[in-house]
Amino acid sequence: MQNTTQQLNDTLISKSLTTADYVPTLDAMLARTLARIDLKKQQGLRTPDELWIVDHNDVYTLGQAGKEEHILQRTNTPIIKTDRGGQVTWHGHGQLVIYWLFDLNSLGWSVRNLVSHAEQAIEDVINDCLQNPASSDTTAISAHARRDAPGVYLYADTSVADDKMMLGKMASLGFKIKHGFSYHGIALNLNCDLSAFNAINPCGYAGMQMLRLSDFTAMQKESDEQTGEALSYEQVTQKLIDNIAKRHAGLIELRALAPK
Repeated sequence: MQNTTQQLNDTLISKSLTTADYVPTLDAMLARTLARIDLKKQQGLRTPDELWIVDHNDVYTLGQAGKEEHILQRTNTPIIKTDRGGQVTWHGHGQLVIYWLFDLNSLGWSVRNLVSHAEQAIEDVINDCLQNPASSDTTAISAHARRDAPGVYLYADTSVADDKMMLGKMASLGFKIKHGFSYHGIALNLNCDLSAFNAINPCGYAGMQMLRLSDFTAMQKESDEQTGEALSYEQVTQKLIDNIAKRHAGLIELRALAPK
């Protein structure tokens, strides 16, 4: 597992982890969060918040209240019980995972603010990427969050005014809050193999269609040279990091929440 650290602003750093196993990453994330909590309680120190950009080795994770019945078949992929919210999901190569290690009280954010910022950052980036479609299909497709089910979903315009048809889910969320500090975060499917989701009810929703960005916008394959208009995994990652950093700095305000 390799990692690099980058200073994004005075109070935010990013840390990139490649080919990361889940349990050591979770242990490190929890240890860092507990250390930050202790520094704040004992010394009143505000430590920089952290974004962990993670490329996970294949794993299924089951949230704190996760139900085993949402695992439809056992495969060779490990199943790890974890302490985030939500049900079961998959992480692996071609999926962008970003963990938000934020001091919510210092930011003045509620848990609802955190979730909304996460969803809206993903919406912004997906909708920006969709300006460069993967096909000649002229159907207008856009990304939106839902009040009734955390995450970000793709919708296609229909012939009925203001009516949109949900195509499926492209990004999942699951956070844990401890003494006002968040950890865990978001997972966005870029160019991963979606067949891993066939073994589960993703996030506890039977029949939920999971989507990936590369089916809706031109994205490079790993072996490709940087050519033409096709987006790379790294470019999409940087777009999302930039958006989150602006929100963290107060430069992007929350929009009104999605209707129920």
